[in-house]
Amino acid sequence: MVKHQPLQYYEPQLCLSCLTGIYGCRWKRYQRSHDDTTKWERLWFLILTSSFFLTLVWFYFWWEVHNDYNEINWSFSTKHFPATSVQTWSFPWLILTQMQDLTFDLILALCHIAVGQQMNLHWLHKIGLVTTLITTVVTMSSIAQLWDDEWEMVFISLQATAPFLHIGALAAVTALSWLIAGQFARTEKATSQMLMVTAYLAVVVALYLVPLTISSPCIMEKKALGPKPTIIGHRGAPMLAPENTLMSFQKAVEQKMYGVQADVVLSYDGIPFLMHDKTLRRTTNVEEVFPERAYEHPSMFNWTDLEKLNAGEWFLQNDPFWTAGSLSRSDYLEAANQSVCKLADMLEVIKDNTSLILNFQDLPPAHPYYSTYINITLETILASGIRQQAVMWLPDMERQLVREIAPGFQQTSGLKLDAEHLKEKGIVKLNLRYTKVTNEDVRDYTMANLSVNLYTVNEPWLYSILWCAGVQSVTSDSSHILLKVPFPIWLMPPDEYHLIWITSDLISFIVIVGVFIFQKWRLGSIRTYNPEQIMLSAAVRRSSRDVKIMKEKLIFS
Repeated sequence: MVKHQPLQYYEPQLCLSCLTGIYGCRWKRYQRSHDDTTKWERLWFLILTSSFFLTLVWFYFWWEVHNDYNEINWSFSTKHFPATSVQTWSFPWLILTQMQDLTFDLILALCHIAVGQQMNLHWLHKIGLVTTLITTVVTMSSIAQLWDDEWEMVFISLQATAPFLHIGALAAVTALSWLIAGQFARTEKATSQMLMVTAYLAVVVALYLVPLTISSPCIMEKKALGPKPTIIGHRGAPMLAPENTLMSFQKAVEQKMYGVQADVVLSYDGIPFLMHDKTLRRTTNVEEVFPERAYEHPSMFNWTDLEKLNAGEWFLQNDPFWTAGSLSRSDYLEAANQSVCKLADMLEVIKDNTSLILNFQDLPPAHPYYSTYINITLETILASGIRQQAVMWLPDMERQLVREIAPGFQQTSGLKLDAEHLKEKGIVKLNLRYTKVTNEDVRDYTMANLSVNLYTVNEPWLYSILWCAGVQSVTSDSSHILLKVPFPIWLMPPDEYHLIWITSDLISFIVIVGVFIFQKWRLGSIRTYNPEQIMLSAAVRRSSRDVKIMKEKLIFS
């Protein structure tokens, strides 16, 4: 009696079932196929891959512009949106959630390719993919129109992250060699093999050579590092107290900052006070006290009316820097009772050992002190007793008058001009947004004995990059954090960086070559089996799991 062994043994494959089930809802064995993926499913794979990389860039953008979250919120609030309606911090987490879904789907798709299974993306995944893609494109377009300056931040951030992103990208492309080598070994057409390998090698070689284009000021010798940039508190210490209030400047003095920055407005009855916005809505309760005057310019209020406003409750309610919860009980109560601050009161707090950058708001032509507010402000400053050398005068109007009345003031410009022109105008310091200057600009201004102050710098990584670039000072909302930065976050000598670069490339090249050789041997040996060998192995009783899987693969082929 002859006992026949079945030719094909259907071994339960839980991993493969989950793979095809989650990706395309094909849980049954007969639903799986090793046939070629259809053109439409290849198109969906292309859309999935494109969406993943687009969302990755979008997530990187939001993560890096964390430095300017408060400015973005303020920009939205000035367009008649309540500040609380824009929760900027939630954007990265929303994008991260979308990225997790896309990453999961992309991994499943790559696994399908690796095991030679036909890809069939489920319609629910397709709906989610299209929704994510449309949302990302629309929001990117909106931000590009509303806040286009922030895209410059991405290029600056690459100075800090590019060396590490390069290593991460190199590791990812090297890992993909397993997939590419498998497809290369399975493909029978020489033309397809050449196209596949050429495209892959082009990407790999480009990554190997990318460091030639990477330029970071922190790739330098440690002995060439300049002194730590001094820190100027932006409107006081706005993370520890409501901006432009007396408490905010007291906190700045307690932190022993080099200086503070303030925005001056003249009240309708001639009292200089501190206010940045064109209305009082964001930083006071003017809508409750004077609802009919909520959109008036601050300078159109008498000081007696301004004294009635609360300038601290908004800070605790909106929590613009997410720091209100960390305040002590006494600080919390003090912040809640802040009022609009006079310039004279602020000068009394900082005059002994703190410098000052002063900026002004243009007054409406109907203001009674429209033509004399510079004189009134100068009188207030000089009467306070603050050293003239400690005052950095930023407004460009009436500079000659200011030089005559207060010759000791440091004339400061907010315009990016060539060094010669600035020196002719008697400018000794520049106050510019950090996105408007390059490392070469900083070097040129420094060589011309012009000091450079950049605003608003809140993140330690950005502070580190500017430190390496040789910037003399920065204006910051998070001065209490930057004061604790003892050294740039990373500083690497060029020789050390080149060693890391070349070593990474060599390791990647060796791994890729090894993977291609192994995959060619592994998959090539499977194709050497013929029907006679299958029949012969079927007649022999073997319990080996590899033999059973081999039979199944050959029959599918």
